[in-house]
Amino acid sequence: MENQIVTSHDARMSETAKKESPYILPAAIIVAAVMISGAWLYKTQNPTIANQSDTEDTVNALVDKVLPVAGVELPVSWGDLGTQMVRAGVIDGERFMALYRERGAFTEELKSMLFESNNGTVTITRENADYLLNLFWALGLASKNTILDTGEMMTATNGNAGGMASTGGWTMAVGDVMDHYSAHVFFDLTPEQQSLVDKVSRGIYRPCCGNSTHFPDCNHGMAMLGLLELMASQGIGEEEMYKAALAVNSYWFPDTYITIATYMKNKGIAWSDVSPSEVLGAQYSSGSGFEKIKSQVTQPQQQQGGGGCSV
Repeated sequence: MENQIVTSHDARMSETAKKESPYILPAAIIVAAVMISGAWLYKTQNPTIANQSDTEDTVNALVDKVLPVAGVELPVSWGDLGTQMVRAGVIDGERFMALYRERGAFTEELKSMLFESNNGTVTITRENADYLLNLFWALGLASKNTILDTGEMMTATNGNAGGMASTGGWTMAVGDVMDHYSAHVFFDLTPEQQSLVDKVSRGIYRPCCGNSTHFPDCNHGMAMLGLLELMASQGIGEEEMYKAALAVNSYWFPDTYITIATYMKNKGIAWSDVSPSEVLGAQYSSGSGFEKIKSQVTQPQQQQGGGGCSV
């Protein structure tokens, strides 16, 4: 039976929609949503996957290629972005800290990213993927950008973006979340950098829906937008943006990209040789695109004791 994951993509979120989400992901994905004071924040556990057609060693080797145990270093420096967001009220630092302490996951790394100013590069791992998702979500939501001001978040909702999963679902802010929507200048993008974010965001999809990052109506989309803006602000080019985005999406949607990697392997293409921009496109990474890929792959089986939808 498939897992149902959190909030709706509808423009307005009813109380029922907050409790019963239409997000449906494959059964083997191990992602749990945590609701604290009405905020849906994600916790990603390590995947435990076995494929009927492969030996355990082969499957484990593939998983390690898609989700390296040591993680993937992203081409960005975090600096003092966490302290800026806490100071601006985008993140209520005390509540956010309490959330992770309650989960037993308030690490020194997260403490530093929230409250310190001398952070260096960011490495995404199986252990920290969930809180990086939430930090990038806050960054994408609050950063001033024309994509949020005039893009689909506005045009698809008649100017009322507050009911989307990516906005209504973020209740870790101080005050009304929409007071922070596209409201803070954490970095100034040049016209060329903004154009690059606009272009790349249109080419990156996520398997929970059919939308690109240019329409960030869920937390994953908003988080990816924040990461793209951060990369662009630090001079990262298009090719490296796609490469980093594929690594990040893989940790956020492990079942999806292990399945895609299996599909590629069956075609004789190693994961290290895939085109990130192609894999992140609608053909593979959108909800409908992935369903077509999945239908051509012997499906992974969920192991007994795997994670569910809530903590």
